[in-house]
Amino acid sequence: MNPKKKKRYIFRTVVLSTLVLTLVAVLVVNAQKDNPALTEGDQAPNFKLDRLDTDGSIELEELKGKGVMINFWATYCEPCKKEMPYMDELYQEYEEKGIEIIAVSVDKNELVINNFYNRLDLSFPSVHDKSSVIMDLYQVVPLPTSYFVNPDGSIERIVKGPLTLDRLETYLQEIVPQS
Repeated sequence: MNPKKKKRYIFRTVVLSTLVLTLVAVLVVNAQKDNPALTEGDQAPNFKLDRLDTDGSIELEELKGKGVMINFWATYCEPCKKEMPYMDELYQEYEEKGIEIIAVSVDKNELVINNFYNRLDLSFPSVHDKSSVIMDLYQVVPLPTSYFVNPDGSIERIVKGPLTLDRLETYLQEIVPQS
């Protein structure tokens, strides 16, 4: 290729790449406008998922009147693994106060989830978001992400990243139902 044709080829490639990147950016921005991120104070979107720890399913709407912690996690997520014992430690105490903890796994394999759950002898409900539909509905990024839902169904707090035992207890106290 002669030098003049090579310069023209590079120029056209740069212009075309810029146009494609601009088009992608416009599409992403428009897609986000159609699906605004959940914020504190919004109603938590309803979902129904099959339980892994027992038979049956959990539907968020059926838990109205209780405080609910929804924790999105995966076995390949090291920070997720670290906060699970904290959740289990506080579950017994806060379940009696009207709080439910739901661990929504986004792993692809149920056997991996069950092995992890059984190894740690976790007691709170576990559900599996097989196709990441609920993860997309809640716009979860990154893992772990936890939603603390008030008894009226509104989101009290969204925590992105791992929880410590102290922070978890503080957030659970915020959603205890008033009797």
